[in-house]
Amino acid sequence: MHSNTHIVVWDKARGPGGRTRQQAEVLINDPTCTADLGAQYITATPYCSSKHQSFYEELLAHSILKPLTAPVEGMVMKEDGCCNFITPRGISYIVKHYLGESVKSIKGMQQLKVLKVVQFVFPLGISFGSLLFDASVWKKDNTVSLHVFKFTPVLQLHLQQRTQRQMQKLEAVSYSSRYALGLFYEAGTKIDGPWAAKYITNNPCICFISINNKRHNLESTDAGPAVVIHTSMPFGLENLEGKEKVEPLILEELPGLPKPVSTECQKWRYSQVINSADMEHRIWNGMVSAKLGLLLGANG
Repeated sequence: MHSNTHIVVWDKARGPGGRTRQQAEVLINDPTCTADLGAQYITATPYCSSKHQSFYEELLAHSILKPLTAPVEGMVMKEDGCCNFITPRGISYIVKHYLGESVKSIKGMQQLKVLKVVQFVFPLGISFGSLLFDASVWKKDNTVSLHVFKFTPVLQLHLQQRTQRQMQKLEAVSYSSRYALGLFYEAGTKIDGPWAAKYITNNPCICFISINNKRHNLESTDAGPAVVIHTSMPFGLENLEGKEKVEPLILEELPGLPKPVSTECQKWRYSQVINSADMEHRIWNGMVSAKLGLLLGANG
């Protein structure tokens, strides 16, 4: 990257990362008691391992990635030759590593509302909490404005540069919805089980459970364990607008767990793509070219 490149990240959440969100327990002041509420591990297919070899080598060299060796019950490998990796310090450290090398400024709690492309200026309407203000990103000296969304929020933007055909294809994209529940415990709490993580196929509510520190091979009597539970797609869809009711419903399915010190429930409204966009030349690998120098990146 050119030494004069200046990157600023605006994020709707408190900080960047998306599905690599990591939550730390704060009530017992234990920074080692953390839970990955999104992605649990990284699977590298033979194709991805070859195509992105330099990225894997860099992350392994910095000990951000390590091979997954803890037992995961019910895991199905869809392709021969796949390698699974965990992130001992949390899945969010992958994002932190690359942003720390390149990004000059990160601004959280900001949401893009309006996007207009007028000659060489991109006026942006950004909301900060309940406040709406205008900003401009100037396209000069090879500046590029890149905005990354799920496809559904793209439809909510006031975009000048879009066609009816594009909109029809974007509107056809659909996502699953899930909840992730993190349970945090004091040091010394025993979480029994022969596995570090387990896929569950016979429960209408829960599809995955993981003991975070055990999955990372970081079990210690000095650190409080954390348990992460992911719900099924049907449960997530049925309870999408009832987050306050979800936690007790999940805990009812796991009566053998100790009572946690604290909990954190995360709703993933746009979890995984169910129906993807069949786009033409204007979208390639999830990129919508709205105007020269302006790219909209989307997962769908």
